[in-house]
Amino acid sequence: MAIDGLDLISPAHYGDAGPPHDQWRQLRSQPLTYVEPEGFENFWAVTRHADIMEISSRPEDFCNGEGIVLLTDEQAYRRDNPTIPMVMKTIIEMDPPDHRIFRKVASGYFTPRGIERLDEIVTESAKGVIDSLGAEGEADFVESITQQHPLRVLSTILGIEPEQEQQLLELTSQLFGGDDPELQREGETRDEAMLALFMDFYTMFNTIIEDRRANPRDDLATMLATATLENGEPLGDMETLGYYLIVFNAGHDTTRHSLTGAFQAFLDNPGELQRLKDDPSLMKSAVEEVVRFSAPVNYMKRTATRDLIYDGHEIKKGDMFALFYASANRDAAVFDDPDRFDVGRNPNRHLGFGWAEHYCLGAHLARASIKALLEQLAARMEWMEPAGEADYVASSFVVGPKHLPVRYKISG
Repeated sequence: MAIDGLDLISPAHYGDAGPPHDQWRQLRSQPLTYVEPEGFENFWAVTRHADIMEISSRPEDFCNGEGIVLLTDEQAYRRDNPTIPMVMKTIIEMDPPDHRIFRKVASGYFTPRGIERLDEIVTESAKGVIDSLGAEGEADFVESITQQHPLRVLSTILGIEPEQEQQLLELTSQLFGGDDPELQREGETRDEAMLALFMDFYTMFNTIIEDRRANPRDDLATMLATATLENGEPLGDMETLGYYLIVFNAGHDTTRHSLTGAFQAFLDNPGELQRLKDDPSLMKSAVEEVVRFSAPVNYMKRTATRDLIYDGHEIKKGDMFALFYASANRDAAVFDDPDRFDVGRNPNRHLGFGWAEHYCLGAHLARASIKALLEQLAARMEWMEPAGEADYVASSFVVGPKHLPVRYKISG
């Protein structure tokens, strides 16, 4: 089977067909492959588990600072000829030593011990979204459950008022919606839409930042609003806003798609849900399997910082690499029967949270959110079945179904 580069990176392909597992399987069986997709930046497709770990561990050779997503030709032109200058970077787009310095600002909050104080919030949120379904019926589980649960949790710790949650949900959907027309604003160019998005985020989060500086509380919103760097200087306004953006937007959409992936996997493999019901000790391994199997962060871009040789290939400074985590998570060199969903899988060395210095800052919170909803699912879902076809977001960066119609019956 010949590989069409657009299958790997085109948002439209993901919207039509979902992740390209067949293509990745072929690529994993051959050396690193250079791809030249029409209309997009050229890149090296990194599909094997070992290669992604190696490249992720070498930020001096493969950096994040040149951007984390592959661009269309039009987007690349606008990047090189900007009408709207970019004044903000998030920690995902930082390299050493800045990345370590800025990551340290909030890393203490996201430790396992730090997340323990959120147990009540996470548990109540999971219970609430299941309660809202009613005892029996039909619902889109994305709209009713998987986007609402992380929305409530993250809004709580970031100081978002309940009446603002739906607006915030719309903004993050537009940011990560790729080319999906259902999720984009009408009547605006891409530049106009991105500027409007930035201003809307700025208005919402800056109000919270100013409030927490004047009225500090024991929450993450206050920690970020009053943060200082190692040298004692306060975190700048753009960096503070960037932190809010990355915590909410990355945390919400990745957890949402992991949870949607969980429901989809259990619908396709009802025996695995019964295993979880029968043996709650499998909950921890089930959480990890959900992240492996759904792999919501499909890829990240790295850029070569110098000419070098990698895996026998001559790499030029500026060459781009797409690290396909979703492919690595199905690598048969690491996982037995990798296309099977197995709630008891052990070991499970998945790369769903990335690897090395850019390992997901919010991984422990994501695990807690997924676990809380799986516990509700195992304890209360009497039965569920598909009520129609799932359809995917037209995005190749953060991926997953945008609608998942389900018929169900739950206990009280």
